[in-house]
Formats: sequence, C-alpha cells, structure tokens
Amino acid sequence: MDRANILGVGVSPVNMQMALAQIQQWIERREPNYVVAAPAHCIAECLQSESLRKVYNRAGMVIPDGRPVAWICRAMGHHNVEQVRGSDLMLEACKRFGGQNCRHFLYGGWPPEVVEKLASNLRERCSGIQIVGTYAPPFRSVTREEDDAIVQKINATKPDIVWIGLGAPKQDFWAESHLGRVKATVLIAVGAAFDFHSGRVRQAPRWMMHVGLEWFFRILMDPRRLGPRYLKYNPIFIWNVLLQAVGKTPPPI
Repeated sequence: MDRANILGVGVSPVNMQMALAQIQQWIERREPNYVVAAPAHCIAECLQSESLRKVYNRAGMVIPDGRPVAWICRAMGHHNVEQVRGSDLMLEACKRFGGQNCRHFLYGGWPPEVVEKLASNLRERCSGIQIVGTYAPPFRSVTREEDDAIVQKINATKPDIVWIGLGAPKQDFWAESHLGRVKATVLIAVGAAFDFHSGRVRQAPRWMMHVGLEWFFRILMDPRRLGPRYLKYNPIFIWNVLLQAVGKTPPPI
C-alpha cells in the first residue's frame, strides 16, 4: 500500500472503505498484519523515538486517525484519503464482518469491567458478531510468563482479529512484538475505542471532530492525563510539518 511520508512516518492514505477492504483481504488470504492509528501526537512522538517510528513503518496499515493528518495526506495529492478514527474503524469492522464468520478477541481496557461492557455493547450493535474472548491485562507491565499465558489464552480462541486497547504507544509496541506469536490474522490497535464504545468516556461532538478539535474536547474531559500529551506534542507536530512543507527532509521511512 502506498504511503504518505509525514515526518518520517508512512501514513496509509485510506478512507474507511479502503481500510475495511484491506483488512478483509488480509483475513481472506490469511496474511498476518497489524494496524496502528496515527493522530498528530503519535507522529510527533515518532520524531523522538526511532523504535516507535519503526513500529509504525513496519505496520501493514497506518490509518490517518487525526483530521489534520488526513488534511496533510490530501495536500500531498492523496485525494481519496479521509480521517479514519480507530474507534470508528472498530465499530464499522465489527458491523461489516459480523455475519461473515469472523472471530474477534478484545484485549485491553481498564478497569477490567470496561472490556466486558465493550463486548456487551458490540453484541447489541453489531448483528452476528462473534466475540470469542476478552482479556484486561494488569495496568502494570506483565512478566514474560504472564505474557506467554496471555498469548496462549488468545490463541485458544482462534481469533481472526484481535482488537488492542492499551493506549498509545504501548498498544503499538504490543501489536508489533506479538505479530506471529498471537495466531490471529490482524492485530488492530484502537486505543480509546474501548473507552468510547463501552460508554466509559464521552466522545467529542461530530462538529468538533470535523474541524479537527477532538483533541481539545478530550483535554477538557481528562486534563490531567491528556493535557500534557497534546500540549507537548501538537506544537511539535505543527512546527515540524511546516519545516517539511518548506523543504526540510523528514526522517526516512
């Protein structure tokens, strides 16, 4: 898949239907891959972490999760691209693949009841969906033995898709490091989708999403946790995008 080089991160210039078609193709062909989401702050973090940038650039698809990221892709000539939010991708994929014998595993969420509420809500909203397992890992880092047990638990359910809600960048490193170990076709990191679709956290109004202000709404909802993230990385993103626009070479993909 073609990529748009935004500050050294190869963003997949897709819209929702293109993203869903790619996932479906992987499942039909049994081609293992992982998907990560690229809002502006994650791309800015990649400027400061080569290991994270490599995780993004090894992914089978890097969805343009942020509205500004989609705008930049369009400015680069990718006219079909639209913002593909991780939470929207999760819901649309669960609806589309619900009646297609596709097996879903939900990995993440905190506190633990979040993932169970998520599973319940998805079963109500997505006709025919097969959720074959859920697991909320401890908030701390897990040991190698615990991780092996988690992998065995997931593999025992024979999922086609594992949805990962650990928060960025933890979920992205998990997806990359578990590709091949987890015997699912597609690992998809969707972050806040677990909180949104379980009802634990309010989503921004659609008008704020449309004008690229979802990040501001999220700061208002959780200023202590998200304020430092967005207020640090969004200016870094904007400044470096301007530098790239005037000819400064971004890091290599």
